[in-house]
Amino acid sequence: MLILDDWEGQIRKAAGTDRLRELADVTVLDGPLADVPDRELADVRIVLAVRERTRFDAATLDRLPKLELILQTGGHAYHIDADEAARRGIVVPLWRSHDACEAAMRELTFGLMIAALRNFPLAGQAMRDGQWPGILGGTLRGRRLGILGMGLQGAAVARLAKAFDMDVVAWARSGARAEPADGVPRLPMDELLATSDIVSVHLRLSEESRGLLDGAKLKAMKPGSVLVNTARGAIVDQDALVDALRHGPLRAAGLDVFAEEPLPADSPLRTLPNVVLTPHIGWTVREAFAEFAEGAAGQLEDYLEFRLSPGELAFPPGPRGSRDVVGGVDMA
Repeated sequence: MLILDDWEGQIRKAAGTDRLRELADVTVLDGPLADVPDRELADVRIVLAVRERTRFDAATLDRLPKLELILQTGGHAYHIDADEAARRGIVVPLWRSHDACEAAMRELTFGLMIAALRNFPLAGQAMRDGQWPGILGGTLRGRRLGILGMGLQGAAVARLAKAFDMDVVAWARSGARAEPADGVPRLPMDELLATSDIVSVHLRLSEESRGLLDGAKLKAMKPGSVLVNTARGAIVDQDALVDALRHGPLRAAGLDVFAEEPLPADSPLRTLPNVVLTPHIGWTVREAFAEFAEGAAGQLEDYLEFRLSPGELAFPPGPRGSRDVVGGVDMA
C-alpha cells in the first residue's frame, strides 16, 4: 500500500495508519509520485490518495500495473480518469466520513466573510508597514447571506449564519420561490444575487455549475456585496470576477479556491486590495488527516472482507474489480 502526498506528515503519525500497517505493507510518501522509481511501484496494489494532489491518468496508472484499489479522502474523484480506472477494474470507493473537513470548511467560510468585511488583509499589511490605520469595516449581523448549494456544507453554513443573526436565503434550482422545512427561503438566482450582501458558494463542480457565476451574474450582484468561494474555482469566471472587484459591484471577495491551482504568480487576484486569499486550505487541518487515516483503515478492512457496496463507489469498476462489490461473493 502506498499513501501519497503526505506533505504535512500528519497521516504518517495518525493512529489510523497503525491500523493500516496491520492490514498491508505501507509506504508513506511526503514527495511527488514522479520521484519514485517504477520498480518501487511494480507491486503496489492499494493507494490512499490525499484529496486531489495526484492526478490518476492513464500514464500514472501505467506505472502501477497491479493497482486494484484507490482509497479516497474526498467525496468525489475529479482527479481520477474514470474510464481508464474502470477499464482496468480498479475499485474507487468514495470518502464516507467528512466531520473534520466539513467543520474546517464552514469555519473558513465565516473566517473569509469576516476578513473581507473587516478588511483584514489591508489592516495587517498596513501594520507590518509601521502604520496604525483607521479602517472602517462591517458586521455579519443583519446582513443577508445568499447560499449557492444547500447540500451538507451549505446547510451547515446556513445554521451558523443564523447564530450570527444573519438573514439567510438559498438558491432555488427550480427558479421558483419556496419555503422548505429547514426555514431557509429559496429564491431564484437573479433575486438572490440582487439582494444578498454576501454570496457563499457551496456547489459541487459539474457541467451545470462550471462557469455558473459568469460576467452577467457577477454584474447583477448587489452593489457593495461580497463573494466567498470555498467550493471550486471553476464555478466562477475568474476574469469577470477581477473586473467586478475592480469596477463593481463587488466590494470584496474571500477565495480559497481558484480556476488554476496553484494560483499563478502573475494573477491579478494577488494584487487586488479587496480580496482575501487562502491557498486551498479549507480542509487542511490536523483533525482531518487523522480522520483520513481512520476512514481509510475502515474501508480497506471492508474491501478485504468484500463488504464494499456499489453505492460507495465513485464509478462502476471493470471486470477485474467486480468481485469486490457484489455482496461479498468472490467472482474472480
